[in-house]
Amino acid sequence: MSSFTMYTTPWCGYCHRLKSQLDREGISYDVVDIEQVPEAVQIVESANNGNQTVPTLVYTDGTAQTNPSLAQVKDKIASLA
Repeated sequence: MSSFTMYTTPWCGYCHRLKSQLDREGISYDVVDIEQVPEAVQIVESANNGNQTVPTLVYTDGTAQTNPSLAQVKDKIASLA
C-alpha cells in the first residue's frame, strides 16, 4: 500500500526526476496524470492556491507537498508510520 499519490503530467521534468528517485529507493506510490483524469485538477489546484503545479503529492493523512525533495518525502513517510 502506498503512502501517497503523485499528481503529475507526462511532460513534467520535475515529476520524472522525483519518480526516478522514488523508484530507486523502492518507495511505492500511486500516480495520477492530471491531463488524463480531469477531476484530479481540482485536487492539485486546492493544494496549490489555484495553480496546477506538479508534482503534487497528497498523503494518506490529507496533507500535500508540491515539488518536494526526496528527503522531504522520506521525512513525511516516516512521520506517517
